Amino acid sequence: MGRISFSCLFPASWHFSLSSQVLPRLLVPSLRQLLFIGLVLCLIGLLYLLLVTGKGHASWIRKENHFHRHLARVTDVDATDTSNPNLNYGLVVDCGSSGSRVFVYCWPRHNGNPHELLDIQQMRDQHRKPVVMKIKPGISELAKTPEKASDYIYPLLSFAAQHIPKNKHQETPLYILCTAGMRILPESQQEALLEDLRTDIPVHFNFLFSDSHVEVISGKQEGVYAWIGINFVLGRFDHVHNDGEAVVEVHVPGNDQQEALVRKRTAGVLDMGGVSTQIAYEVPKTVSFASPQQEEVAKNLLAEFNLGCDAHRTEHVYRVYVSTFLGFGGNAARQRYEENLIRNTATRNKLLGQHVGETTESPLLDPCLPTDLQDEIGQSTQKLHLRGTGDFDQCRQLLQPFLNRTNETQTSLSGVYQPAIDYSNSQFYGFSEFYYCTEDVLRMGGDYNTSKYSQAAKSYCATQWRTLRERFDSGLYASHADLHRLKYQCFKSAWMYEVLHSGFSFPTNYKNLKTALLVYDKEVQWTLGAILYRTRFLPLRDIQQESLKGLHSHWRHSFSFVNNHYLFLACFFIVLLSIMLYLLRLRRIHRRAAQRCTPSSVPWLEEGLGSPTLPINL
Repeated sequence: MGRISFSCLFPASWHFSLSSQVLPRLLVPSLRQLLFIGLVLCLIGLLYLLLVTGKGHASWIRKENHFHRHLARVTDVDATDTSNPNLNYGLVVDCGSSGSRVFVYCWPRHNGNPHELLDIQQMRDQHRKPVVMKIKPGISELAKTPEKASDYIYPLLSFAAQHIPKNKHQETPLYILCTAGMRILPESQQEALLEDLRTDIPVHFNFLFSDSHVEVISGKQEGVYAWIGINFVLGRFDHVHNDGEAVVEVHVPGNDQQEALVRKRTAGVLDMGGVSTQIAYEVPKTVSFASPQQEEVAKNLLAEFNLGCDAHRTEHVYRVYVSTFLGFGGNAARQRYEENLIRNTATRNKLLGQHVGETTESPLLDPCLPTDLQDEIGQSTQKLHLRGTGDFDQCRQLLQPFLNRTNETQTSLSGVYQPAIDYSNSQFYGFSEFYYCTEDVLRMGGDYNTSKYSQAAKSYCATQWRTLRERFDSGLYASHADLHRLKYQCFKSAWMYEVLHSGFSFPTNYKNLKTALLVYDKEVQWTLGAILYRTRFLPLRDIQQESLKGLHSHWRHSFSFVNNHYLFLACFFIVLLSIMLYLLRLRRIHRRAAQRCTPSSVPWLEEGLGSPTLPINL
């Protein structure tokens, strides 16, 4: 008769043979057979978990790594470890109208993943303070003596050089970017100042510096850099998003035939200073224009750029609308309003033979000042006396003409083109005056609510000036609020409301505006966005180095999850199987010995274990 043999060397060595006569008895499984089948099924299930759920676990690990990177970015206030050889540095000098500041940034070596950006942070000294230095006045004051430009900038660069390890100077990029103060100078004077910097700085410092690293940037560039910096700190460029996190469908510029991307929703920026107001936000979908003229204007307001290091990848391609409105800041708007009051009152007095506003006894009533506040405006030759009536709604109506709105579609302040905003799926942060108006006096900064804000503004405007002074003296307002803020809070509250809702057309039920002074308790400068954009190709160097490690390294990282509790479970089941098989072997030896002493052949039939005369080798 033929025989069938089974053997296994792992996990425990065993062997047995069956003749064709006993094969039918296998159709009635014994306890051992059922136990063996159960263990095999457990092993198959374990392998399934390893192979199928491993990908999900690795994805979770990636999301957790993104979260920890973002958390470190917004909470890290430790001193920078300058002894770390893998740390890189970069410098940005902001040459503004009133002064210049140098910012020192640092970042660890790129991880080699082309989908991720550099993890740039502001450098901190041994006292955990940001490494930044400011000097006055602005560089534009040297317009007539351009040969002094390098001497002017020397203290800033010397300060930065002391904080960066000397062996890192040669690979540390330096960018000198000039803003508003330089823009108003004639081009010849701008170029003379820049040329002096290009010539002399390489003589005294060994930073990575070229002619293109010093320039006068436009208001559009400055706005884009600010938008980049804020969204970077918010973590909106990390495209690994969690469930429930807001996303947006994006049509990548220049790739109309490509499928739309779904990625994290970025935040728009509203910034109202003393002189100007700026708005910047992503335009995720392809825009249409009402006319060729509007399309031409839009080219100067829409910026399309790739933050990634690979020009062929589109996941970090953004289309951002940026517009700056000079004269629409809080102080500039008040000045325009006062000039209009003086001009109109003088004309009316002349036509009607009146003397309104010429003395304190016959003041001009101003609804944009708190109730009974006495104010005096204009030059000494043409003074105008005002007395506040504190009417918020009337003040809003008086301010609407100063927005210079037109009847054209898709326009905002002064008839400037503005792409449509998806108010149902967007988020904005309001800085500077948007924060001061809501927080300094009204004490409601943060999440903006139109009805609560307008109600608080109405109440403030209608309050007697004497009462407001008493509250101020008692310290009920923000520590940095002064009498100037108290006097013009009513006006600025109305102006902010009108710019937001009538100028930029935000609906009154809009819920996703957050007014803030800081982002995660940090002041975010446009210089952060500038260095992030200008160093975007640096990861290519690290990516090339990573690729040299070969596929083995990639495999090791991809399956790193095997090296933890999954491997432990696998080993546990293998050991358990070995023990069970060993116990079964002992049991069989014991029964075999017992059967030699018992003449009856019934037990083996009842147990279904096979004939005692069947040879079994273990």
